[in-house]
Amino acid sequence: MGSPEEVSRVVFDTNTVVSALLFTNGRLAWLRAHWRERGCTPLLSRATAAELDRVLAYPKFQLSASDRIELMGGYLPFCEIVEVRKKCIQLCRNPRDQIFLDLASSGNSDALVTGDRDLLALADATSFRIETPERYRLSIAGT
Repeated sequence: MGSPEEVSRVVFDTNTVVSALLFTNGRLAWLRAHWRERGCTPLLSRATAAELDRVLAYPKFQLSASDRIELMGGYLPFCEIVEVRKKCIQLCRNPRDQIFLDLASSGNSDALVTGDRDLLALADATSFRIETPERYRLSIAGT
């Protein structure tokens, strides 16, 4: 990663971001403070932003348009927007998850944080770490 002052570049999958944003007392609530305090630089692409917006609009969350905007306001300002210019050489068995691999590859990410088994199955096959939120928390605790 480089010098100690260097902040990790991290791709968080949609479920991880949604859990952190929606469940303020949940197991991933700590992530909000982590990115807000610049403990990492979350990476975002057009495709992953659209996916986040789509998931927040699920009827089960019962969020109004203004609720969704407010929630995204707790994440988007801390993100670096990356134009995906190259595909990751690794292909995910679930094509819908490929956007996260491509973003991590194009954005020179240090890590992809996910609970998704299809992505975690590629943990040793990429130039960036693929790890669960719990494992990511342990990895940053040592820095």
